[in-house]
Amino acid sequence: MIIPSGTRIWLVAGVTDMRRGFDGLAALVQQTLGANPFGGQVFLFRGRRGDLVKLLWWDGDGLCLFAKRLERGRFIWPQATEGSLHLTAAQLSMLLEGIDWRRPQRSWVPQHAA
Repeated sequence: MIIPSGTRIWLVAGVTDMRRGFDGLAALVQQTLGANPFGGQVFLFRGRRGDLVKLLWWDGDGLCLFAKRLERGRFIWPQATEGSLHLTAAQLSMLLEGIDWRRPQRSWVPQHAA
């Protein structure tokens, strides 16, 4: 996934029901954040356990839904329970790699291959 330069990235605070798909997440963006899910921005959601995130993005032709699950560790998320937080592309990249984007360090490093 290559996000165009200048795209706004929003981390949605709180816990999201990860059973939601395209329509459910788009509705959440509209109703809870008051934002347009079809405006080309990226919206990032995290589930209760913290090991799964979903990204919703309108690429100009349709909605894209990406998911990532960490095998170990948790995605670093703000303590706020509602609202959203703007991230830079670098912060998003670190978050998706399991790095604390607030203080860049890996949250877990593999020790054994098998």
